[in-house]
Amino acid sequence: MSELTTEKRFVLPDMTASEGFTSEDLMEDAAGLQITFPQIKIPSGGGLQFELPSGDPENPDYSKTIIGVILHSHSAHAFWTAGNEAEDENTPPDCSSVDGLTGVGNPGGECEACSLNMFGTGKNGKGKACKNMRILYLLRSGECIPIRLSLPPTSIKPFAQFYSAAFAARMRGVCGSVVEIGLKRLNNGKDDYSVATFRKLYDLEGEELAAVKMYAAGFKQQISAMLAKQAADAQTRTLPPSDGSGFKAIVDGENERKTA
Repeated sequence: MSELTTEKRFVLPDMTASEGFTSEDLMEDAAGLQITFPQIKIPSGGGLQFELPSGDPENPDYSKTIIGVILHSHSAHAFWTAGNEAEDENTPPDCSSVDGLTGVGNPGGECEACSLNMFGTGKNGKGKACKNMRILYLLRSGECIPIRLSLPPTSIKPFAQFYSAAFAARMRGVCGSVVEIGLKRLNNGKDDYSVATFRKLYDLEGEELAAVKMYAAGFKQQISAMLAKQAADAQTRTLPPSDGSGFKAIVDGENERKTA
């Protein structure tokens, strides 16, 4: 019974202190640095484990599942003139949108009206020429910075179905439950590929739910402001990374909330 109780306790981060370290100590350590979200992607080639950042960049951790609360999610788009097969870490897209609303670059403009964002424009007349993604911010119990998980087009539909059944159908926000994200292997007739799976573990309730809702609300405001700034900067050809730089503002906001 005690194990069940432990499993169903979600611990929000204490931004004011950690093992005797004050927020002032942490701010001094981070002076001049951009704090970013740990980046996680759906593995390629049908892989069934997530690669998680660790304290040693040369030796990441691996896990079949990740568990936490989805604080927020939003769309993001990217287009490569040569096609999505040219996408890699060193090839920036010719056009991109941090919020899935307005593209910057070539061709740029309103994403919803863009011809490259229509089905049938992708390779061999399948899918879209513009790569649609869904960005999830998953906060794990006891951690201070959420994981940023990028869902590719093949994992967006499973997430939408999960959201509809587990949250929308119950008129419940996504931050109201602890979820487990896993992986399964599919084949398109030629290659194996990995798709994200989603499962609700349990609902948060009472004071715990109220605390998580307050934390998520502040986070959403900060993310919205950060994305708006990134979009504005991109318009002036100053392209900051859409990886969570600026999270310090979220930390500062949480400090103010806890000391108010």
